[in-house]
Amino acid sequence: MHPVVSELYGQLRLPVICAPMFIVSTPELVIAQCAAGVVGSMPALNARPQEELSPWLGRIKSSLTELRTREPERIIAPYAINLIIHASNDRVEADLEVCAQHEVPIIITSLSAPHRVVDAVHGWGGKVFHDVTTVRHAEKALEGGVDGLILVSAGAGGHAGTTNPLALVGEIRRFYDGPLVLSGAVSRGDDIAAARAMGADFAYMGTRFIASTEANAVERYKQTIVESGSKDILYTPAFSGIPGNYLKPSIVAAGLDPTNLPAKPDKSVDFGNTRSKVWKDIWSAGQGVGNIDEVMPVADIVGKLEGEYRASLQRLARDPFVNLMQEACRP
Repeated sequence: MHPVVSELYGQLRLPVICAPMFIVSTPELVIAQCAAGVVGSMPALNARPQEELSPWLGRIKSSLTELRTREPERIIAPYAINLIIHASNDRVEADLEVCAQHEVPIIITSLSAPHRVVDAVHGWGGKVFHDVTTVRHAEKALEGGVDGLILVSAGAGGHAGTTNPLALVGEIRRFYDGPLVLSGAVSRGDDIAAARAMGADFAYMGTRFIASTEANAVERYKQTIVESGSKDILYTPAFSGIPGNYLKPSIVAAGLDPTNLPAKPDKSVDFGNTRSKVWKDIWSAGQGVGNIDEVMPVADIVGKLEGEYRASLQRLARDPFVNLMQEACRP
C-alpha cells in the first residue's frame, strides 16, 4: 500500500474525501465532516474578504484539536483546503501564505497545473491532491510532483469531465500506482465500494453533503437535490466558461431556458473576488442526486454511508461466483 494512502486510512472512518464546494462549504461543514471521520474540505475562496481565511482556518484547527483532546478514541479526520490555480484568481499567493501559516494538512488544487504550489506545501509537510479530468491532465500534475490525483469523471458535480470513471481509472492506473480519488455521482456506500473495487483508494463526495444540515446552502437548494434525479442535471459551459453540471430547476427559476442557453457565458472565465452570482443563483450538483432522498446532519450521512459500505462488502463476500472461485482454488 502506498505510504500516503496508509497514513490517511489510519485517520479515517471511511475512505472518503469530501469535495470543496463554492459557497456551500464553510468551517461548520468542514468540522462536521472531519468529526464524522471523513476528510472535510472547502475552497479558500469561500472566505470573503480574503482576510477571513486565517480566522476560518484557526476555527477549524482549534475545534478539531479540542475534539481530539475531549474524545481521544474518536476518529477525527484531517481537513483540506482547495486552491484554484487559475490566472483570474488574484488570491492564490495570499491564500497559500495563510495555508502555510496554519500548516494545512491537505491542499486540493484545481484547473491549472499545480507546479507553483507543490514545493511550498511540501515545505510545511502538507500533501497536494490535484483535480484532473483527463489522462493528459493527470500526467502534467504528476510532472509537477503532486501527492495524489482526484479523477473528476463524468457525472460529478461542478466542473466535471466527460470520461467514464471505469475508463479513466483504468487508463491512469496503467502508469500511476499512487493515491487515487474518484469523483462522479458518488452518493451511496455502494458507490464508495465500487470506487475501491475499480482501483481508486478514496471516493470524492460533494453533492451528497449539500443536502446536509450543516451545508451553507439555502433550503430550496437542498430540497431541489432531494427532489431531483439524473434527468434534472444539465452539463453546460454557459455559466462559467468551463463545462459543469447544474440543476435544471435552478436554471428555470433564474428565468432561463435549459434547452436554449448560450454556448459560452457573457464574460470570460473568472475566479477572482467577483465570482459568486452563478453559483449562488444557478446551483451545481452531480448526477447522483437521484440517490439522495433526505436532508440529514453530516454525522447521520456518514453513519448511513458506513452501513451501506459494509453491507456492500459483505454482499460481495457472499457472492456465489466468488465462492465458486474460492472452491476451485482450494487444493
